[in-house]
Amino acid sequence: MKKHIYILAGLLLVNGMAFAQNKNLKRVNKLFEMRSYTQAAEVYETKVRNQEVLQNLADSYYYNSSLQKAIKTYRELFVEYGDSIDIEYHFRFAQALKGVKNYKEADKHLSRYFNKPVNTIGFIEANEKTTPHTFELKQIENKNSSGDFGLSFYGDNKVAFASARNTENPSYSWNELPYLDLYSATLTNDNVLENVEPFSDAINTDSHESNAVFTKDGKTMYFNRTNATRKKTDKEHIAHIKIYKAELVNGVWTNITALPFTSNSYSTEHPALSKDEKTLYFASDMPGTIGGFDIYKVTINDDGTYGNPENLGETINTKHREQFPFISEYNVLYFSSIGHQGYGGLDVFRSNMVNEGFDKPVNLGGSINSNLDDFAYVVREKNNMGYVSSNRTGYDRLFGFTREENPLTKYQVEGIVQDLNSKELLIGSLVTLFDESDTVIQDTIVGDNAYYIFKIEPNKKYKVRGTRKAYIPQDVEFSTDSKGKVQHDIYLSLESFADAEERVKENEKGDVQVQLDKIYFDFDKSDIREDAAVTLQVLVDLMKKYPSMEVEVSAHTDARGPDQYNLDLSKRRAASTLEYLVSKGINRNRLKSIGYGEMQPLNKCDKEGICEDEEYDINRRCEFTILN
Repeated sequence: MKKHIYILAGLLLVNGMAFAQNKNLKRVNKLFEMRSYTQAAEVYETKVRNQEVLQNLADSYYYNSSLQKAIKTYRELFVEYGDSIDIEYHFRFAQALKGVKNYKEADKHLSRYFNKPVNTIGFIEANEKTTPHTFELKQIENKNSSGDFGLSFYGDNKVAFASARNTENPSYSWNELPYLDLYSATLTNDNVLENVEPFSDAINTDSHESNAVFTKDGKTMYFNRTNATRKKTDKEHIAHIKIYKAELVNGVWTNITALPFTSNSYSTEHPALSKDEKTLYFASDMPGTIGGFDIYKVTINDDGTYGNPENLGETINTKHREQFPFISEYNVLYFSSIGHQGYGGLDVFRSNMVNEGFDKPVNLGGSINSNLDDFAYVVREKNNMGYVSSNRTGYDRLFGFTREENPLTKYQVEGIVQDLNSKELLIGSLVTLFDESDTVIQDTIVGDNAYYIFKIEPNKKYKVRGTRKAYIPQDVEFSTDSKGKVQHDIYLSLESFADAEERVKENEKGDVQVQLDKIYFDFDKSDIREDAAVTLQVLVDLMKKYPSMEVEVSAHTDARGPDQYNLDLSKRRAASTLEYLVSKGINRNRLKSIGYGEMQPLNKCDKEGICEDEEYDINRRCEFTILN
């Protein structure tokens, strides 16, 4: 919408152009193409108000944030030319209307643009109840400046930011403010910038520099710089933006080079580093971009080279602008977008990293996002403090913020774990929370009250699972999106295998076992006989029915024969039984085999020669004990 020279690529390098009233429309359009919007608007106002003039005049006001004039001109355009107007003008008109909080009229144009109903007021009301935090903003005092933005952390007690304060710089035709330079400063507890100093001339040139980000050791800087030459692209003469790298050597910034994936044909801007400093995030309109600007990432290799830029995809990027990425120490992506539903202009969003991708973005809400542009958000999550830039006052300004959990959105899931049939509390059960990709988020062992509680987040899909030894696990899926609830009470009612299956019994020692017909082996053999295979198929079917079931296969002999011989024989028989189950498709990790020899008789026949044959036979057996 913007006057913002840093938001759209295509920074003007044209100054001091004076146009007389009698210049033809072609010359005025040239000004517009070169994005000298202030001068272009002045001349368009003198021209016959045909469709082309009205379109360009409205856009000139829109991009310079003269919203009332933009609205008046767009309205005239739509009254005069109606359905012949390109659909994109509906979007820009709507954004101008949202900029003055005329949401009702804005929604009419957005509904036409997206070809579906849009209810901004409804979105705002719902979002205030679902956004994770509330923010308290305080403008950073910064004297002698006509515009500051993009504050970043610079070491332990310093900050860096871009400013148009240098009046000796040439003025920029887009908004007639001085070209941007980068500055460092200290920030007091009262939100006052002190000891403001420009970076050296090696960093600050006659062009724009902005959006600096630093490695933790302070020895490497990445920043934006506008090209010194313009590139003709789609009939526009645009000076693109590149990301540069600088190194601090003996206290001097040097070795300043453009990154290898930058270009004179498109822009790369707004660098941000991952916590491990092995990935650089940035915004670009390079070929393959979904919208005006998309957010990309690129690997920083150990040898200092770079991988190929990767687009973050349609979950993050829209057909409009996504810019100003920031990755927090918790691997949360923050960025600004005009394409996702919001309050007006650029809004700040957050998205969690899930399996090396990012989940659905969440608008940070009306305590930080205004009806105009809010961008360049950075935060220290552990301290719940950070900085954001905004033009809500008419010029770009820096704001410090603190944040707290939104009292309206105590997202949580809680409940108890109980036996399905007896309703007995199942103390010591494991409860696990998964995200929609089945990644474990949290887990807990329930205590004496069998109670669990997990904090969760908005606009997410989850699954909670209760598990317990010798019980069938229970999964419950739920959502916190617009159709879901903030708080979820989920009772996990687990059914024991013994209650669910007739063949599963608990013995006198408390072990839960699968009761099968007796398995016979040939004398002194451990091979599975055909009759034994028929019996074991019952266990195979049961374990396939319950994929979480884990079983110990134990083999026992009677007391006749040498002790060591019996022990070795039982081990072979247990192992053979396990291998048979594996051959029938049961995962080996779900099975354990053990041979007890003659050490666990079921009766008093613990010595040879004291019992009848049929009494000894009772102790010759295989048992199948459920471990989990």
